[in-house]
Amino acid sequence: MTIPVLTTERLTLRAPEQRDFDVFAAFYASDRARFIGGPLDRERAWRQLATEAGHWQLLGYGRWIVADRATDDALGMVGIWNPEGWPEPEIGWDLFDGAEGKGYATEAAEAARAYAYDILGWDTVISLVAPANTGSAAVATRLGAVKDAEFDHPRLGHLHVYRHPGPQDLVNGGAEAYA
Repeated sequence: MTIPVLTTERLTLRAPEQRDFDVFAAFYASDRARFIGGPLDRERAWRQLATEAGHWQLLGYGRWIVADRATDDALGMVGIWNPEGWPEPEIGWDLFDGAEGKGYATEAAEAARAYAYDILGWDTVISLVAPANTGSAAVATRLGAVKDAEFDHPRLGHLHVYRHPGPQDLVNGGAEAYA
């Protein structure tokens, strides 16, 4: 399948590619990946990158590499994630080292959420956040999501469920992200 490309003011959301692997593997090898199943060695990180690409094939949606629009440097991964055992589709974000604190996660997640609502036709989406992941909770809050449930994952542990506002509640649905 062809993975769609989304653009925002500063970012391109594109298909994960082999050329992204080194920065992806470095992220997964770091303590920064502790909330999403890491740290992982390179072999397991490669399998995770393949899982990200395969998610698109199996479900017709997934997570994009978030790249700087000017340089195409990979900054992280953001998109729609719903593997087996998940309570429902999630907007998730992971920023690579050096990309945090610049608003990239919020900007990319808004584009991904707009895609879920405007292209996939969904009326709700969640984000799962580990209780200690205050940065991710802040992104969810900036996106207007509200903590509305708890979820216990057998491998990742206890997670907060943040519910995003539905498309009818958003002033700007975000169609310009992929127009």
